[in-house]
Amino acid sequence: MQNIEILGLVAAVFTTSAFVPQVFKIWKHKSTKDISLVMYLVFFAGTSLWFVYGMYHESVSMILANGITSALILVVIGLKLKYK
Repeated sequence: MQNIEILGLVAAVFTTSAFVPQVFKIWKHKSTKDISLVMYLVFFAGTSLWFVYGMYHESVSMILANGITSALILVVIGLKLKYK
């Protein structure tokens, strides 16, 4: 594995883990009143496209980061719709 891919994996851990507290907060408080649905939909589209781009380039860090982040975003969107 190239050093630059390791750097990508470290960046992936930071950016992906940033969504975990938001998901837990929504889950715990069952409130999404201050969450923008449009922002999360657009962000999901972006991370999904980055995921496909990572697949094309066979970049493990891009695939993991954007795959996991997309899944977390889908959870937020689902909770937003559920608790609306």
